[in-house]
Amino acid sequence: MNRASLLPLLALTGLAGCSLAPEYQRPAMALPATFKEAPGWTSAAPADDVAKGEWWKLFGDRDLDALEARVAISNQNVAAYAAAYRQAQAAVRESRAGLFPSLDLNGSASRSESFDGGTTGIVPGGSGGTATLSRGTTSSLALGATWQPDLWGRVGNATRQAGAAAQASAGDLRNATLAAQGELASDYFQLRGIDAQAALLAETSAAYERSLTITRNRFREGIVSQADVFQAETQLRNARAQQADLARQRAIYEHAIAVLVGANPSRFSIAPAAWDRTVPQVPAVLPGAIVQRRPDVAAAERRVAAANAAIGVQRAAFFPTLSLSGSAQTSGGALGSLFSAPASLWSLGTSAAQTIFDGGARSARVREALAAYDQAAAAYRQAVLAAFQQTEDALAAVRVLATVADERGAAATAAVQAQAIAINQYLAGQTDYTAVVTAQTAALSARQAEVQAGTNRQVATISLIQAIGGGWGAAQAE
Repeated sequence: MNRASLLPLLALTGLAGCSLAPEYQRPAMALPATFKEAPGWTSAAPADDVAKGEWWKLFGDRDLDALEARVAISNQNVAAYAAAYRQAQAAVRESRAGLFPSLDLNGSASRSESFDGGTTGIVPGGSGGTATLSRGTTSSLALGATWQPDLWGRVGNATRQAGAAAQASAGDLRNATLAAQGELASDYFQLRGIDAQAALLAETSAAYERSLTITRNRFREGIVSQADVFQAETQLRNARAQQADLARQRAIYEHAIAVLVGANPSRFSIAPAAWDRTVPQVPAVLPGAIVQRRPDVAAAERRVAAANAAIGVQRAAFFPTLSLSGSAQTSGGALGSLFSAPASLWSLGTSAAQTIFDGGARSARVREALAAYDQAAAAYRQAVLAAFQQTEDALAAVRVLATVADERGAAATAAVQAQAIAINQYLAGQTDYTAVVTAQTAALSARQAEVQAGTNRQVATISLIQAIGGGWGAAQAE
């Protein structure tokens, strides 16, 4: 191949790396300057350990910390997303390999024998014939190379598409991890709320037993009617029934937590413990930061980038492909002489291919890629809107439930005081037992509502943390 024939080849290979994909820009969206439900949302910066993404440490519960540490390691849903991410990373490496030439090495060795003239063997009673035996060994080694220069950016865009898809998979993994962590924290505080209600009902049942004993004694003395005894027993039985149902609810949350941490529910248990009412202050973020912090939004944006690169892949089909190939082969009589002997045969070649007519298939694939981009962009915008909806919902819940918890606490205090007064009046003969039952029912209901309000505040805080993307710091803004 002379220099003149190489010039067109060099000109073509110089086009390698050209991209036919549109210049990528993140789909534009107008973002508010503040959140409607918290226009003045400000708070102190989180502690260093929380900035690493361990947002649950804001609650200061060691049992929760230990459980959360198991999610990223043992949760099987998270493990599935982690495997999908590794698969996507491998796909990127596979696609990138198309930018480089491929080399093939082939070797062979053969041994042959041939006989020439005469008769071989031994003839009984006569003399043996004569023959010539020849032997030979032939070895060969061939090296071949092929390369398709990426003239129109098909491989490059395919690699960018795979890379963006891998980044989207990483976002899916982070989102699955955050979802499992949030669900675990919510279930954990619901379980602790049940522990608190169980302790309340145990205390209440003990009080009801004392009331039943007192009522029976007063009935035996003829002070009250037997109806008072039945009312006191009804109160006690209802409280015990509530205790049994709480045990059922607690078991369900315990089983759910077991699955979240990758444990078999049959071999997993959480010991009852006192409920910590801590409701942490969530460090503020700006609305514009939501699109960077939320892993699901980040994954949706990366899928838009992948769809954009796919347009370039399909457009490249309208242009010819160029293939370069070369080979060298050496052969000899001995294997050891192959590496010292000069090449006995070499070749260089080029080939080009171009589709002339395909019935509009390529145009259809380009239109399909453009529509896929529009679909991905719409999904991204929808993810952003959903993120703001969830954040506004959570901010409203946190704000309103703080007021609800205060009112429930005040109502519980008043109900307990009314219960004490009703019991004293009954013992003094100033009222009947119906007033006691009414006061006891109201007090129990108010105290249970107080516990539930506190639990709801904690769950709402967890939802807010999830809505803004989890932890804080540079690691969360990837």
